Amino acid sequence: MKARPYKVGFLLLPEFSYFGLVAAVQPLFLANWRAQEARFSWQKLSLDGTPVRASNGSAVAVDSALSARQHLDVLLVLACFDPKQHVGQVRLRTALARAAAAGTEIGGIETGSEVLADAGLLDGHAAAVHWENLDGFRERYPRVNAREQIFTAERGRMTCAGGTTVIELMLHLVRREAGRSLAEEVAQEMLLGRPRPAVQRQLHAGTPGSGDGDGVVRAAVELMKRHLDEPLPGDELARRLKVSARHLRRHFRRGTGTTTSGYYLGLRLSRAHNLLEQTDLSVTEIAQTSGFGSLEHFSRVYRKTFGCAPSRDRHQTLTAPLYRRAPRPRSPAPTKG
Repeated sequence: MKARPYKVGFLLLPEFSYFGLVAAVQPLFLANWRAQEARFSWQKLSLDGTPVRASNGSAVAVDSALSARQHLDVLLVLACFDPKQHVGQVRLRTALARAAAAGTEIGGIETGSEVLADAGLLDGHAAAVHWENLDGFRERYPRVNAREQIFTAERGRMTCAGGTTVIELMLHLVRREAGRSLAEEVAQEMLLGRPRPAVQRQLHAGTPGSGDGDGVVRAAVELMKRHLDEPLPGDELARRLKVSARHLRRHFRRGTGTTTSGYYLGLRLSRAHNLLEQTDLSVTEIAQTSGFGSLEHFSRVYRKTFGCAPSRDRHQTLTAPLYRRAPRPRSPAPTKG
């Protein structure tokens, strides 16, 4: 008897990533094509059966409303900008809890994982969270083991950090349900080469590049990240790294294009920015946990950087201000003698 297709449901929430949907569907489509049979089926779903607006402005039609009668094997929740708008929705929480209770595997794509965490469905589980949302996620959901890796898949729960990691998660699903050989064929069709392991760390925005002295620079950055609430003076950074302050300043400027103090301030502002948009902590609490002893000083620096007061930057939306580190200057081309 021919096995029935593995049924995948995609629950689209307002402002979901259009790319995330395409990246999730394409591996399933290619798996069916390469297998020359319907190994997978999928449905686009919304809570009420009406079209859902994606983050790129497209109104995406769905196949139906989410229902307990669909008997899905896995339900993947897609969200992107401003996950706060979905937090606390009783109808959404109830629908997800009902699906999980029925034995459906539950997954979150990008900030869809936050929706699952809000419903209590990730308590005690690992979750892959985009590096930009990691601080806020850990603050809001301490019972979830939030990780800076590309995806997770364990005990009826799966998550991915978004972007190209959506493809990696779906390749894992194809490999698990239809075999390694078919998954490798799909990866080759998508010109991906060897899939990355789930535990691989995400790429950091603003991580120093390669070059002389980068080992010291990377170590300095990691040390800064561990001491954002109580910033270390430059001399103390150098002492802990067992280098001279002059050596650290020189290699930091070469590796990042900025000063140690400027980079450190950027890390602290980035944390404050994320916590403001992603949590309900007060501005005073966020200032303190980001290493600003004075609320007045924090507000002044924040306004200068983002163009608005911290109290007016409380939602992670498309129109919210962004923190963009200045690009590293290119090294001058060698001259011919």
